[in-house]
Amino acid sequence: MQHRVGDPFGAAAGSGPRACIFSRRKQKSKRAALPATPSAQESPPLRQILSLFLGFASMLTAAIPAVALDKITFATNWLAEAEHGGFYQALADGTYAKYGLDVTILQGGPQTNNRLLLAAGKIEFNLGANLIQTFDAASENIPIVAVASMFQKDPFILMSHPGVGLDRMEDLPKATAFIGKDAFVSVYQWLKTAYGFREDKVQPYAFNAAPFIRDKNSIQQGYATSEPFEIEREGGFKPNVFLIADYGYDSYSTLIETRRDLIEKNPDLVQRFVDASIIGWMHYIYGDNAKANALIRRDNPDISADLLAYSVARMRDLGIVDSGAALKLGVGAMRGQRIDSFFAKMVAAGLFKQNLAYDRAYTLQFVNKGVGLDLRPHP
Repeated sequence: MQHRVGDPFGAAAGSGPRACIFSRRKQKSKRAALPATPSAQESPPLRQILSLFLGFASMLTAAIPAVALDKITFATNWLAEAEHGGFYQALADGTYAKYGLDVTILQGGPQTNNRLLLAAGKIEFNLGANLIQTFDAASENIPIVAVASMFQKDPFILMSHPGVGLDRMEDLPKATAFIGKDAFVSVYQWLKTAYGFREDKVQPYAFNAAPFIRDKNSIQQGYATSEPFEIEREGGFKPNVFLIADYGYDSYSTLIETRRDLIEKNPDLVQRFVDASIIGWMHYIYGDNAKANALIRRDNPDISADLLAYSVARMRDLGIVDSGAALKLGVGAMRGQRIDSFFAKMVAAGLFKQNLAYDRAYTLQFVNKGVGLDLRPHP
């Protein structure tokens, strides 16, 4: 799994007709039955009356035009994977359709830059990696706005070999660090400030775990939902895993982004997409996600069922999706105080200037409404 972390353009019942039941009451009499009156003889049978009624109702139904769904395109930041599962779930189980949306999910990938499509108005929504991209949008005057955060915790991790003196976060700065270029200019700059990590220890990470597996005195970046699974399979050992969200890196992650003009012109569309996506995530994490996983594997045949199951379990166990403010405000929650806190840390790390008006690049208008709370399993 790969996500761009520093580049501003990195890779939302009706009731049917009531049925009428006719009944006749037969009366007994000691008198001889009177001959039927002409009106009774001409009265149509009950079956004919019902047939005429149902036919008329069908004509009325056919005369009412079907409500057209709003067609939108939502682009992700990587190939289809469990980290996009809630969106696929909302598509697979009809939640998007229930909210009046005809959604096309456009995959990202190593040579794909879907965020450019959003800025150009070619798509309606995009999946942003984290708040650094949000701040970048403000810095570059790009009219992209984050409207919801599907992950309360960024799944970015560091891994080390067990039993070699690299078992605590404080031990890691002394190790050779396999870090990708995007992580180096973002996350690693914070690690330098917060924990004393050193640039002279960095080695390029080309998304190949072999160098880390060979060097027991090294660490490697990854995502909690995928790389440990790979290391266990290929390296034959269970690595130490440090979820940096638990060590002070409090960025939101997996953010729904849209353009400022769409928010202004059609806020109802944005709200429906956000709400339906939240419900999709609740069903994906806690419910039957088989249909969503089938769609994921249709779009990305290289991903295994085992990895999908592992990823869902890790998202659930680590509180990636449903933790913190989301427990009371619902999945997708964002808080201004937390965004302010993270921005201050990025300023201290040298990534942004203090006077950046970053608040124009996000809004709390569409979240924190408790959507989907009733779908969480009771303990």
